[in-house]
Amino acid sequence: MTERRWGITIPLAGVPLHAHRDWFARLAGEGYTDVWSSETNAHDAFTPLAMAAAWEPSLRLGVAVVPVYTRGPALLAQSVAALADAAPGRVAVGLGASSPAIVERWNGLEFDRPYQRVRDTLRFLRTALTGEKVTHDYETFSVRGFRLGVRPPEPPALLLGALRSGMLRLAGSEADGAVVNWLSPDDVRTVVPHVGEGREIAVRLFVIPTADAEAARGLGRRMIAEYLNVPVYAAFHEWLGRGELLTPMWEAWRSGDRAGALEAVPDDVVDDLVIHGSPEACRERVEAYVEAGITTPMPMVIAPPDQLPEVIHALGPGAP
Repeated sequence: MTERRWGITIPLAGVPLHAHRDWFARLAGEGYTDVWSSETNAHDAFTPLAMAAAWEPSLRLGVAVVPVYTRGPALLAQSVAALADAAPGRVAVGLGASSPAIVERWNGLEFDRPYQRVRDTLRFLRTALTGEKVTHDYETFSVRGFRLGVRPPEPPALLLGALRSGMLRLAGSEADGAVVNWLSPDDVRTVVPHVGEGREIAVRLFVIPTADAEAARGLGRRMIAEYLNVPVYAAFHEWLGRGELLTPMWEAWRSGDRAGALEAVPDDVVDDLVIHGSPEACRERVEAYVEAGITTPMPMVIAPPDQLPEVIHALGPGAP
């Protein structure tokens, strides 16, 4: 039976990274077991977790996710090993393909054969983190004579950022689990069987704790349009069965009609994919994901800093 954990996404919205020390202590005091970072266009994946390792040693540190293209294999192994050395036995690293926008447009790299690149990076890290010298021709890159100069006392868990069946099955067969997002509790029941039993399944949940449903849906539509027009997420939601509901948004977006794309996102889709309502209602919705098969929720709370203490308490594992 996979251990049930309870996480949250960091850095917290509106809180500078240097001001997180007391927040990490608060999270631990509220019973949170994990903090999980991300990596798009703000903080990198590792620095917030390194600070949490130093400031609150009870918390497990999760990366969700680090792209496999934007660091070379050896550098990625060094980053993972350094974090695992800082927090022995308390690290989980999600590896993901990311997107053409991040890999190609922002970093000038080729986004080629993402499934194979994620698989090869996972296999390389499995070997490299043992301290063994690696000389191997993988399908998407080659490594010659690399050996880590530090061997973590305990190997970190390696998860895969996964959406559709192929990557989900790889997460279950070769990794320690999967990291998923942009799905509903009902969608979880579609995803979980592809990963299989005994694996961690962590999910980033977008939480807007407000009773103003229209304001929450307005923000949710912008987030959905930003993400679900990315080809990998569009394919994911086609696979989940939302193609008919989202086709008007996709068509408007492709035509350059951004306002029309926002208007085309149905309320039901927003309510499925974005958690909103009172803090207590948001907590009930998080529980629905856990009941559906998620082992590690990691809400990303979108709220002003002065509301965070109430929301963190309401969402915490010890809340009634």
